[in-house]
Amino acid sequence: MIGGSILLGLLLGGASIVGTAGAAERCAGCVTAGAAYAALRVPAGTPLAGYGGMQRRLLFPDIFDRYAHAFWFRPSVGEHDPVAARALVLDSRATRLAWVTLDLIAVDRSFTRAVQDRLTRAGVPAATLIVSASHTHSGPGAFMDSELRGLIALDRLDPVVREALVEGVVTAVRRADGGRVPALVAATRVTAPAVTTSRLGRPLDSEIVVVKVTGVGGEPLALVWNFAIHGTMLPAGNLHLSGDVMGVASALLERKLGAPALFVNGAVGDVSPAGHGMAALRDTAGALAAAVETGWAQAKPVPVATLRVSRRTVPLPQPAVSLKHCIGRWVPAFLAIPLGFELPAEAELLAAAVGDTAWVTIPGELQTSFGQAIKRETRGLFPSVLLAGLSNDYLGYFMAPDAAGHVGYVACATLYGPDAGGCLADGAIELFYRLAERPRPATRPSPVCDSGSGRDDGRASRRSER
Repeated sequence: MIGGSILLGLLLGGASIVGTAGAAERCAGCVTAGAAYAALRVPAGTPLAGYGGMQRRLLFPDIFDRYAHAFWFRPSVGEHDPVAARALVLDSRATRLAWVTLDLIAVDRSFTRAVQDRLTRAGVPAATLIVSASHTHSGPGAFMDSELRGLIALDRLDPVVREALVEGVVTAVRRADGGRVPALVAATRVTAPAVTTSRLGRPLDSEIVVVKVTGVGGEPLALVWNFAIHGTMLPAGNLHLSGDVMGVASALLERKLGAPALFVNGAVGDVSPAGHGMAALRDTAGALAAAVETGWAQAKPVPVATLRVSRRTVPLPQPAVSLKHCIGRWVPAFLAIPLGFELPAEAELLAAAVGDTAWVTIPGELQTSFGQAIKRETRGLFPSVLLAGLSNDYLGYFMAPDAAGHVGYVACATLYGPDAGGCLADGAIELFYRLAERPRPATRPSPVCDSGSGRDDGRASRRSER
């Protein structure tokens, strides 16, 4: 077992007031920030989510109620390393943002809305909410309100498990909000060690974006690190709860810095870890943590007074499972299973910027090439750009036409077809221009995306919103 539990008092201390009154006065116009860690205390026997093969499944569904929380999948047998919620709350008085990272395979709209509703009932002031899943394949399951997703990889909804996860998120946000202080912010980019491999045999994005948030006296408040890697270093046969390599690396960083470390996955659709197994996980986590520490040391936080938020609804093609891409090229292209009853007809993208650092949410797994295209076009707007994959919703893979046309799992899970990834990338770029309050150069619009049905909030918002 790696590490053991993190000392909550140490982590919560990252959101405590440190420094002199004079320092706070000099930063009177600064964004305030608070961060916190909360363990996800799911009941014993909660099934794991992420792998749908027989190594995780029960031989027969639990129709006789032998297990309290599992039905399709085998119950977990303990904890390999802690799974947690980590929250960062930013407030500029005009705009509030609550960003939560979770050691989960993914989240859907229903889960995000449940968190929103609970925060409102708990009396937490209204804020734009981002919920980002790490994409660990050994985190808790049984929390999504979807029979289809439950059957495939998560197990069916168990209200007790879902309640425990929502409560963990709310606890983290409340602690973070209650500990806000005037903050300084900086971001930098470092090169990741060679710990990933491409599923397509193509170049990957080796960049780690590190966001450093401190109090005015220099005390660590929070670390956000953004990198693309699949949480599949532990195998399908593992039945112990784990944050996988991302959770272990974050725990190492937290012990070092004494502040919550929020991992945010990137454009991960075609990215796998280069190694697998326990020994490789330990080595990879250590190498990633060391690289992030380098970024933390390099970043020089400065006062930041601006916090902006913007959102856009992007219309998508009709979702379906293509049997041709799942089974073989010999299957007729028209044979597909429509999923309009299960999945929405549009995706919501949410973008935010604090100072010269900006990020955008992606509701699924975007191919690396799309992520790199977004960064290339927007780096002139913001020196540091993060892609928050698997955030606020999960709509599957978004692969380019040449990858989506293959036969295999990734192409099979590209539910909105080969054009949807371009739609999302285009919408994300538009949001970054909006946040920067600059017009986007005229480009030839995609006929798929330019349907006229997209909705957005117009300009970048400085109003509080949830």
